[in-house]
Amino acid sequence: MLIGDKLKFLSMLLTLKCVTDDNGDPTDNLSPEVLDFCRQHGIKATKVSEIIANKEPAIYKAIQEGMERVNATSTSNAQKVQKWVILEQDFSVGNGELGPTLKLRRPIVVKMYQDKINELYAAAAERQ
Repeated sequence: MLIGDKLKFLSMLLTLKCVTDDNGDPTDNLSPEVLDFCRQHGIKATKVSEIIANKEPAIYKAIQEGMERVNATSTSNAQKVQKWVILEQDFSVGNGELGPTLKLRRPIVVKMYQDKINELYAAAAERQ
């Protein structure tokens, strides 16, 4: 989810693709696609929590490189994503982040992850 409305720069809340349970709620287990990426890069992690706890360098590097590729196509600094964070679990209907039609409920997500959002912008505020 892209964040930046009325803020100094753009940032993103990211989730890693994971397996869902019978109710459609996200589990901590990484999806087969993510596991394939991990194996190709010598990462033994099988859970989202392991990736985050270890700040798995290959995953974080791949995401940062992707951000840099996208930012390279932007026409101004205002369009560049400057910070991002990986959330502990994917968005879901059961947790309230998605509505019944699977649309992201942005106000709810912002409220749920306000601490993480504040952290993204706190470091920038300290530098000024």
